[in-house]
Amino acid sequence: MRTNLRTLAVVRNLGILAHVDAGKTTVTERVLYATGTTHKRGEVHDGTTVTDFDPQERDRGITIYAAAVSCAWDGHRINLIDTPGHVDFADEVERSLRVLDGAIAVFDAVAGVEPQSESVWRQADRHGVPRIAFVNKLDRAGADLDRAVDSIRERLHPAPLVVQLPIGAEDGFTGVVDLVRMRSLVWADGASTATRGPVPEALRAEALRRRRTLEEAVAELHPAALEEFCDHGTLSAATLAATLRDLTRTGDGVVVLCGSAYRNRGIEPLLDAVVAYLPSPLDVPAVSGVHEDTGQHRAADPEAPFTALAFKVNAGSTGRLTYVRVYSGTVEKGDTVWDPATGRTERVARILRVMADRHAQLDRAVAGDIVALAGLKSARPGSTLCDPGAPLLLEPPVAAEPVVSVAVEARRATDTGKLATALARLAQEDPSLAVRTDGETGQTVLSGMGELHLEVAVEKIRREGGPEVTVGRPRVAHRETVVGGVSGHVHRHVKQDGGAGQFAHIVLDVEPIGAEAGATGFEFRSVVVGGRVPQEYVRAVEAGCRDALAEGPLGGHPVTGLRVTLTDGSTHVKDSSDMAFRTAGRLGLRAALGACAMVLLEPVAEVTVTVPQDAVGGVLGDLAARRGRVGGSGTRGDVAVLTATVPLAELFGYATRLRSRTQGRGTFTMRAAGYAAAPVRTPVR
Repeated sequence: MRTNLRTLAVVRNLGILAHVDAGKTTVTERVLYATGTTHKRGEVHDGTTVTDFDPQERDRGITIYAAAVSCAWDGHRINLIDTPGHVDFADEVERSLRVLDGAIAVFDAVAGVEPQSESVWRQADRHGVPRIAFVNKLDRAGADLDRAVDSIRERLHPAPLVVQLPIGAEDGFTGVVDLVRMRSLVWADGASTATRGPVPEALRAEALRRRRTLEEAVAELHPAALEEFCDHGTLSAATLAATLRDLTRTGDGVVVLCGSAYRNRGIEPLLDAVVAYLPSPLDVPAVSGVHEDTGQHRAADPEAPFTALAFKVNAGSTGRLTYVRVYSGTVEKGDTVWDPATGRTERVARILRVMADRHAQLDRAVAGDIVALAGLKSARPGSTLCDPGAPLLLEPPVAAEPVVSVAVEARRATDTGKLATALARLAQEDPSLAVRTDGETGQTVLSGMGELHLEVAVEKIRREGGPEVTVGRPRVAHRETVVGGVSGHVHRHVKQDGGAGQFAHIVLDVEPIGAEAGATGFEFRSVVVGGRVPQEYVRAVEAGCRDALAEGPLGGHPVTGLRVTLTDGSTHVKDSSDMAFRTAGRLGLRAALGACAMVLLEPVAEVTVTVPQDAVGGVLGDLAARRGRVGGSGTRGDVAVLTATVPLAELFGYATRLRSRTQGRGTFTMRAAGYAAAPVRTPVR
């Protein structure tokens, strides 16, 4: 067992996180090249990267699907997931973060923290994933490491610990000074490795000043470092490295490195930092789950019962692959595993080490591995797989709620069945896609996280041999909420039609959760005293109220942002039952909502628009026409950066409009910003 545990200590499971176009995929390519996994540098603009292997990714020049690769560095096994940066594919990031032990956050040295950088950082915060930061593109005009670090500190609020000083600026960027070991690393043009040497004399004073700043920042955060700093007035390289590792793994600090992935400068020290600072499976807390209604923990031990979580499914034409993170135990080819959520057993036909779209067969996978399993027929993203003799249910990743919908139908009536099969396969692979049939029109409706998300899904059907599809205009997913509640709403459910009857009497108060429209969620509580409504019936009332949230009174949209309080009620000695009180809860809340003041909510997005200074007026006018509220403006070099909150429905087609207003020089990015009250004129159907 000791040998196996030593093997786990040299494993690193990490992801690459960033805003779109910050250079995640290029960083991944250079990591694979530096580790000798590939022998040619792939380029995004040439469509030759390993991880962007899907035809749509290469056509569009963006990462759409999280792709796993594996490589080795300095005696360590690195399992790496390249995640999407576009907001429409944030659910891919969420599912990846659920199974990772660490991450590299990549930032553009010119733009600093961008909207989606902030979103993925918050996602990593929720999952407690330790990170190191890599400020990329230092060779670009306008690149500034200090400004990028300031934006990290101000917008993300970590304690950035900068461990490198750039040598040269913009096009003259050639290397870095390692502030921990006080040495220089310089990359000659075309060189694949750095030349190590002393700190350049011209930078020595600045390097010493920054080393002192780093030591002081570390001493403030770490008691052991503070003690050495007070005793000796400085920190040794060994103490500084050990302290940086501790601060990274606890999340109290974020190590910041810099470089230019495109020019292959800064990748080796980045890999050294991954090995030195990010945790192994042994360094993270034991995974916890539920077994027979009690909590249970499984440590990262190959000898423990097998436990794994599926985070991605690829149901391609060549077979179905389920990507899993093994948290404990060992699984071998031919083993039978148990899915406690569905109560089904599955047989593992093959185990594959993943290299994007290529695979190498393995005989077994052990704790700490990220692999693909072939032969599983019913596992979904979020499914737990475990030893049938030691069941454990892990908490699955939470799928995002779709915000945009389109009606889809096969062009030929004879292809309706093929379309249904293709849509079902899409929903299997991507939980953030939802397929339903509209009750009024009978149309098949596909819902997702944005226009691009739905475009990619429909195009995937076509490219994988599916039927020709007709797509309707996109529509946003509205919600309804309460702005003025009711008190003491009485509902009596009495039904007597022979035999046992139904009786339930409840009194409900309904009120909004937040002071302003746009608050989301649902809260239920009971203040009934004297046992007038037994506890089992209270739970039935809550279940009935949740049933009623599916359709609101304004237009049949889901209802959110309300608190329901059960204040009183009564029962019948013979005719009361769980079913009667659940029905009373559903019908009672539905009637109470009809008496409340309700408003329609629409999804809104935070938009960051980068435009030439001479186009600011026209862009601001266009945002105002789209019901946008400008929240801030600034400059970055010779361009203006505008931030606004805009209803998602008004952003359909905005990219084309912005290009026409700015002669193709304007760009924008957006991220979800919740819901806001829609104007009365907005249609509800």
